[in-house]
Amino acid sequence: MSALLQPDPLPAPASKKQSYWRLVARQYRKRKMSVAALVLLVVLAFVAILAPLLAGGKPIYLLKDGKTFWFPNFVKYDELVLFDFARWQPGPNDSAVWPLVPFSPDASNLQKRLNPPDRVNWLGTDDRGRDVLSRVVWGTRISMSVGFVAEGIAVVIGAALGALAGFYGKRVDTIIMRVIEIVMLFPVFVLVITLIGLFQPSIWNIMIVLGLTGWTGIARLVRGEMLKLRSSEFALAARASGLRDSRIIFRHLLPNALSPVLVSATFGVAGAILVESALSFLGFGVPPPTASWGEILSQSKLYLHRGAWWLVLFPGFAIFITVTAFNLVGAGLRDAMDPRLRE
Repeated sequence: MSALLQPDPLPAPASKKQSYWRLVARQYRKRKMSVAALVLLVVLAFVAILAPLLAGGKPIYLLKDGKTFWFPNFVKYDELVLFDFARWQPGPNDSAVWPLVPFSPDASNLQKRLNPPDRVNWLGTDDRGRDVLSRVVWGTRISMSVGFVAEGIAVVIGAALGALAGFYGKRVDTIIMRVIEIVMLFPVFVLVITLIGLFQPSIWNIMIVLGLTGWTGIARLVRGEMLKLRSSEFALAARASGLRDSRIIFRHLLPNALSPVLVSATFGVAGAILVESALSFLGFGVPPPTASWGEILSQSKLYLHRGAWWLVLFPGFAIFITVTAFNLVGAGLRDAMDPRLRE
């Protein structure tokens, strides 16, 4: 009888609900290779941003003739406009703090032409005596910029057209899908070379062309998501409240359709870096003397038979490790966002 009069045990406390992105981050952290790849990409991003501090022919700090100059590699001083740092011999009261690699990526020295790696030039020199490590560091800025800007253009175009196609359907969907199919019919690499050949070679033209030719996959992903979301309860409620179509599409539906786009974008950045490197290798990329990984590889065609293996190994490894890192990050995001693969 006493057992019947005892109070019921208190229910177990409910587990704290997690937001969607916190859950994705938790699942992503379980994939060690993807986490290591993300850390590597963060390091590469810092290398690209801080390239003038890591490699350059101008000091970070300079004390000359009693005057102090901070960051001459960033700030233009009138006293240093015609100053030749390569031939400068510091006086007794002069001092300077140089970057880790004290060589400009564009500074030529024909006396050191095609030197193998040594204590001075850690990754050797190219056909004009330029330091390969300095050019690889500055090439990181070019490759990362091309990848992110080109894929950013592709995401904007693809998301907008895919959202319109999926929301309106019928004629709008038919027209946009036919445009996507026409663009996909052309070989991307041949189309990129053709478009670049019509314009003056520059890094901005390469970014724009890659963005204009790489949006079709994203448009199809967004269209599929919009087809599912347009009949959801919150979409019907937004329509019933009298909101404009543009507000419903870009404020309510599109943000909920961008999850798969994030995964696709990581693979797209890797693809853009590969295409830019291939274009530079063929001579259609960033115009010289701008340093890029593909441009360094392009020199190896002429000098590999002379034993200049460093012109292939180091920029090739930089391309390989960067593209692999982006692919691992994309694979980790894909698995973390898929409920069927969550642990």
